Amino acid sequence: MKKIFIILGLLCSVSLVQAQTMQDGHYNNSGTIKSDGTIQDSHYNTVGYFKSDGTVQNSHYSTIGYVKSDGTIQDSHYSTIGYIKSDGTVQDSHYSTIGYIKSDGTVQDSHYSTIGHASGIKKEWAAAYYFFFKLN
Repeated sequence: MKKIFIILGLLCSVSLVQAQTMQDGHYNNSGTIKSDGTIQDSHYNTVGYFKSDGTVQNSHYSTIGYVKSDGTIQDSHYSTIGYIKSDGTVQDSHYSTIGYIKSDGTVQDSHYSTIGHASGIKKEWAAAYYFFFKLN
């Protein structure tokens, strides 16, 4: 009997690791980001991809930007459009703060109003999703 509970627990854990839900400020599902970087809307239609090399693609596999390892966010022409700092501060290309990704996944605008929730998602992906690339 113990083994059954352990197996069920492991299966549930694996399914939770597979994808994380993106939510708006009222906890409504706004999309999902799978562990492989696939971005889905609230109806589970694929709307984009975060590739392992930092490339951001739309649903047609066209490159729309880049998320660099140093936190720099670039458009498809390699122009810097923003930054995500190690503390979760999100800045535009002029270094003005436009938002925050908190350690618990709360996403806030520059006035500290909650605009979303991205628990368990890389903060760089959350910043790109909420502030820089419109994927719907």
